[in-house]
Amino acid sequence: MSNEIATKQELKVIVFQLGDEEYAIEVDYVQSIERMQPVTRIPRTFPFVTGVMNLRGVITPIINLRKRFGLEDKSFDESTRILVIAKDELEIGVIVDGANDVLDIPLEKIEPTPEVVGGVEAEYLRGVVKLDNRLFTLLNLEKVILESES
Repeated sequence: MSNEIATKQELKVIVFQLGDEEYAIEVDYVQSIERMQPVTRIPRTFPFVTGVMNLRGVITPIINLRKRFGLEDKSFDESTRILVIAKDELEIGVIVDGANDVLDIPLEKIEPTPEVVGGVEAEYLRGVVKLDNRLFTLLNLEKVILESES
């Protein structure tokens, strides 16, 4: 009986940092979290596409999430991470300022996104979560990644 109650009452997410804000992405999509590595630049791509990198034999496009969201650029440091995300047949790396934790969020804690959220366009967001004394934003992965060609 307890297994039935536990199914899909919670969402397991990875919480990461961009500037002073915390964001979350469903752990199911995250293949790995990598330290910053050299990225090969590709000419004539979108400004938020940093380039590609060879990740265990797979050429993976890398997106700078700060640039994707129109946030101020920042140099990479020891905390910078690349979240390797897989959605359908697409694998992509997303550069973030730091990966903080893995959390289980009760579904009822996910609230609709307010109109204005820290300068990040609302279309990229799926909801806001207030958990204990923390507030973070749940990303809409399809909009962030799959519409990178738009």
